[in-house]
Amino acid sequence: MNRAAVFGLAPLSGLYQLGLAARRSLYRRGIFKTHRLNVPVISIGNLTTGGTGKTPLAEWIANQLAEKGRRVCILTRGYGRENEKHQVVVSNGSEILSTAEKAGDEPLMLAERLLNKAAVVSNADRQSAANWAVANLNSDVLVLDDAFQHLRIARSLDIVTIDAMQPWDNGWLLPAGRLRERPAEVARADCAVITRVSDRSNAQQLVSQISQRTGKPVFLSRMSLKDARPSQYSAATNEQFTAEELKTIPALAFCGLGRPQAFLTDLQEAGYKVVDSLTFRDHHSYNQSDIDRVSRTAVAKGAKVLLTTAKDEVKLRSLRFELPCYVLIVTIEIEEEEAFIRLIDGALRKTD
Repeated sequence: MNRAAVFGLAPLSGLYQLGLAARRSLYRRGIFKTHRLNVPVISIGNLTTGGTGKTPLAEWIANQLAEKGRRVCILTRGYGRENEKHQVVVSNGSEILSTAEKAGDEPLMLAERLLNKAAVVSNADRQSAANWAVANLNSDVLVLDDAFQHLRIARSLDIVTIDAMQPWDNGWLLPAGRLRERPAEVARADCAVITRVSDRSNAQQLVSQISQRTGKPVFLSRMSLKDARPSQYSAATNEQFTAEELKTIPALAFCGLGRPQAFLTDLQEAGYKVVDSLTFRDHHSYNQSDIDRVSRTAVAKGAKVLLTTAKDEVKLRSLRFELPCYVLIVTIEIEEEEAFIRLIDGALRKTD
């Protein structure tokens, strides 16, 4: 956003800030109620719009809890779905029960990746979804995805994620910037996870900034492209490539993410031979003309394969591809993993 646009929108950012302050005050004074559930609740959120690695972290935490025998349910709003006012049970933990159109792209992706490990429910009313999951799925741990600003439910552990590549955007609140809240609000969190750390020494200044505001634990993490799988919905090919083999083939990357540059940077750092890229709006609903455009561009640039994300792939399944399309699997790696797990376990013990 250019400087003129920022200054033009600044008054609206001021009004937005006043609204946030009034809302927090109503919760502090008890006029708006915070409800405590009888099961542990882990919240994962951020201070900015766009991707900061919340969803990979939610998946990582759900996997850790499932390994300990917990009955996990992830509660998410499900942005970009057909009707965000309706509850959709994306997965009951053992089977997929919805589609990307009804559930949202990230909820379906999570449901598929966590099949037989965690249930997933899309509902803007997190409290209603939480009560339903406990009553109907016997969930004994709830993970709130993208819920740092959701104050209706008390949580056992409040985690805020901060992108090392762009922690505070331009410093302005919405709509002049991408901040949902002022950086000082990180103090509400029980811990912070800095994501997409490429250089540990360069992240230390950000760690110091957060530590000064919170006095709480700060963990470093990075995103890793550990695997690539062919989309079964793309052009048929007799040859399937491993992730390493795929790096030698000219590719066009495309995605619809909050921060597409993060995906493109991950591809570059992992060594993929990306000759061009196309980006779409976050939660974009693809149609055939979109994919025809992707294919034409790829052929014109000499690309032999297409690369995309798992979040995008769940919305491509009714479309026709002329080139093989590979899905990159993004996972999160957390430094001081054992300390982070101990923090989670301690929070659960206090609530159990």
